[in-house]
Amino acid sequence: MASRPQSHDLTQGPIARTLALFALPTLATNILQSLNGSINAIWVGRFLGESALAATSNANNIMFLLFAAVFGFGMAATIFIGQNMGRRDLDGARRAFGAAVGLVFGVAIAVTIAGWALAPAILALLATPGEAMPLALIYLRIIFLGLPPAMLMVLITMALRGTGDAMTPLWFGALASALDVLLNPLLILGAGPVPRLGIAGSALATLIATVIALAALIAYIYARDLPIRLRRAELGYLLPGPRAVGALVAKGVPIGAQMIVIAVAGLTMFGLVNREGVDTSAAFGVTLQLWAYVQMPAMAIGAAVSAMAAQNIGAGRWDRVSAIARAGLAQNFAITGAMVLVLLAFDREVMVLFLGGASPALPIARHIQLLATWGFILFGGTMVFFGVVRANGAVLGPLVILLVAMFPVRLGFAIALRPLLGVDALWWSFPVGSLVTVALAGLFYAYGPWRRERMTMAPAVAG
Repeated sequence: MASRPQSHDLTQGPIARTLALFALPTLATNILQSLNGSINAIWVGRFLGESALAATSNANNIMFLLFAAVFGFGMAATIFIGQNMGRRDLDGARRAFGAAVGLVFGVAIAVTIAGWALAPAILALLATPGEAMPLALIYLRIIFLGLPPAMLMVLITMALRGTGDAMTPLWFGALASALDVLLNPLLILGAGPVPRLGIAGSALATLIATVIALAALIAYIYARDLPIRLRRAELGYLLPGPRAVGALVAKGVPIGAQMIVIAVAGLTMFGLVNREGVDTSAAFGVTLQLWAYVQMPAMAIGAAVSAMAAQNIGAGRWDRVSAIARAGLAQNFAITGAMVLVLLAFDREVMVLFLGGASPALPIARHIQLLATWGFILFGGTMVFFGVVRANGAVLGPLVILLVAMFPVRLGFAIALRPLLGVDALWWSFPVGSLVTVALAGLFYAYGPWRRERMTMAPAVAG
């Protein structure tokens, strides 16, 4: 057994303060990533037009679906790592990390090959507007090439948070974002010997930035001898045996399926929106850019709650787990609520950056914000409840809840009330779905059997 660095110990100290100090760097990382995406969207929207912006929005929704699988395995690894760190079992944490890296990288390669070939069919299935199709295809195929390094970057940052380290992901997330922001206008517009690549330049900038940041992060992990580094015999953990794969799949697939449910519901909604025309599609794409910021506090607090609860469960500190949930709910309500108010107050000023003041998509986007944005306060409560129960390995309950809330409720509402409410039925379906989700998640947290779950990974994991 090896003791972990005390600066990363989430089982000690005041709960609310510890949670906030751990969540804030995660929030900053998420905001930087979203800001990076928004700045890139501004370049695309202002210099390449609404069709290009709609193309990137469609492609990015597809990538969210693919990253859902990484989130599942990454979250499973994070929880295994967190519980092992709570037990002071450093080798167990490294076993979980190595197994997750080996599994995810293999899946990423396969998805990249399949995605390149199937990109036209995927975009057609989404009813991507005809004028946006060629641009979306170019963008999506380059993004597919960047999938393996991007997935590894996500997995490593999640694993670091499982050890209690939220600062390292912040620094290297900032590096990736800065490189992407600098390279985007250069490759989109061209300069000197660099040719004008248009929308392909935006995707290529993201690929280059991710590869550089990933290489720097790996070098830093070994230079600082961080807990998840693998040396000598530990490198065998990258070839996980059936027991390790089984443990990760048993927990990671249901967690990933939760994100896939959200992504499929989002893609289905995008298909409905696309049928309203390119202006509505572009408006919805800008709305999603702003919603990315609104949901960042909820995602950061949910991730912090999960990592913190996992370490405390591993250490046997069940007395702190309920207090962690309460602190997470309070912090989400305060921060997400403030974000919603700020966005509603200044939505036009921000949207003009993407669309220009004369764009016909602008009033549509502002209307969507007014009807639906407040639902993210409820979404944050769901993230806290799910974060706590997942920390002890309960993954099927949240999956069932999301299936019910996303399809019979959200999409059912949007389709059934479309004749009555018109296109507003699409926008109202978001807060309605969030309301049902948080209610069911709260009931599962209060009365579900999640406290009896256990997460274990057998010691023999090398192939």
